Amino acid sequence: MDPTQDGQMIETAARDAATDVALLDTIANNLGIVAAIAFLFYLAAAICSVREIMNSRTAQGSIAWLLSMFFLPFFTVPLYLVFGWRSFSDYAHVQHTLGRGARSHRAQTLKLTDEEGTRHWPVLSKVAGIPFLAGNKVDLLIDGEETFASILEGLRTAQHTILIQFFIIRDDEIGKEVADALIERAKAGVTIYLLYDEIGSSSLSNAYLQRLRDVGINVSGFNENHKYLRLLGPMRLNYRNHRKVVVTDFEHAWVGGLNVGDEYLGHTREFGTWRDTHVKVSGPAAVACALSFSEDWQWANNSELPLDKITSYSKPGDESVLVMPTGPADELEECAIAFAEVAARARKRLWITSPYFVPSIDVATSLYAASMRGVDVRILLPEKADHTTVWLASYSHADEMIARGVKVFRYTEGFLHQKVTLVDDELASVGTVNFDNRSFRINFEITMWFTHARMIEKVAAMLERDFARSTETGADDLDNRSYVFRVLAQGARLLSPIL
Repeated sequence: MDPTQDGQMIETAARDAATDVALLDTIANNLGIVAAIAFLFYLAAAICSVREIMNSRTAQGSIAWLLSMFFLPFFTVPLYLVFGWRSFSDYAHVQHTLGRGARSHRAQTLKLTDEEGTRHWPVLSKVAGIPFLAGNKVDLLIDGEETFASILEGLRTAQHTILIQFFIIRDDEIGKEVADALIERAKAGVTIYLLYDEIGSSSLSNAYLQRLRDVGINVSGFNENHKYLRLLGPMRLNYRNHRKVVVTDFEHAWVGGLNVGDEYLGHTREFGTWRDTHVKVSGPAAVACALSFSEDWQWANNSELPLDKITSYSKPGDESVLVMPTGPADELEECAIAFAEVAARARKRLWITSPYFVPSIDVATSLYAASMRGVDVRILLPEKADHTTVWLASYSHADEMIARGVKVFRYTEGFLHQKVTLVDDELASVGTVNFDNRSFRINFEITMWFTHARMIEKVAAMLERDFARSTETGADDLDNRSYVFRVLAQGARLLSPIL
């Protein structure tokens, strides 16, 4: 061997040995830090485990968390802080301080209670925390053009107060039109509060918000004072405010499935025709919507809304309305309880429309039972997907529904986004609740329930038109799809608890 090469090899080996020694020295010097980090993770895993045991909702979910934290604490603890640690005691405190528990008595004192509706649907009233309210005028708003025409007219004619809250607000054509209407009213002296969800409105520009603030509009993100990522306490990244509420002068309110964006008017190529439903209520129910908004606003801002301008409770109509806000601050999973109750009470028909269908076991069981006792149970879903994972999971759940006699339809004339329920000839709902675990257990939502025959007839006629524009899914629909699709659908279903 060449002596020069031999010397180079010896020199390389010496360098490698020196590097190994340096690496061992580095590990030894930092072993205490590594051990401290490991100890903190295992301590956090122990704390999370105890909390999960003490606050368990389902045995299956808790066991999965506990096993994961035991075997994979470095991976599981951050996930648990985002998805598992549900803590909204501060929001429950806001509800208490704003007198939610006294609202039922106050409604009776003011002679606003629809005694018959409240007596007939006691579970819904208890979930909502208020009774059905009489004396409302209700307008069913179908699709974006009709909905935003009504909302914009309401904004432009507001005299003293506007409360506006959306999950998604976009800085596009309709977003600018809404902003212009708010700015004009603010300059006219109207007090305005705007609340948005930071996750849903993540693309909303600071310039859009600053333009509103510059004219004195009170603007806030829902988690502005409760940051998503934190060193202490829960990370609330998984919990969103999905409500869409507009209230003007405490006399009129708009609630439903539409957010503020051009796609909701069918003005984008990606989705084309957008099928959605909203309602406008005038009367005492508008005050109930304002009270729901006030809870969100106080939690978001640590400041109370001036509700002193609620000086009268007019009754412009003859319709009964129940306003039901639900969310993760509820003591029980009350949204799921409400929908399981209406399914259990159905005798002739139960029609449900939702863009996403990922029901929990208890809600799914109530649908199976309704079908088995001869109820015409129909689920209307979109043929087109906007969130692929949820859409895939919906196929797996729908397949089980069909096997148990539930009829599943898929809307084919655009994208279906409405959240509407019809029970017999007695009850209808329009709101923000999707038929999935996220809406039932994780998100802040709001649902309007109606009992008047006039509204029931309107909703029934609307849904009949929607079913006519849909195709019924057969029992072999999923089986006829590719094996890869079926694997993906079943895999997506495993994520049902957080979809």
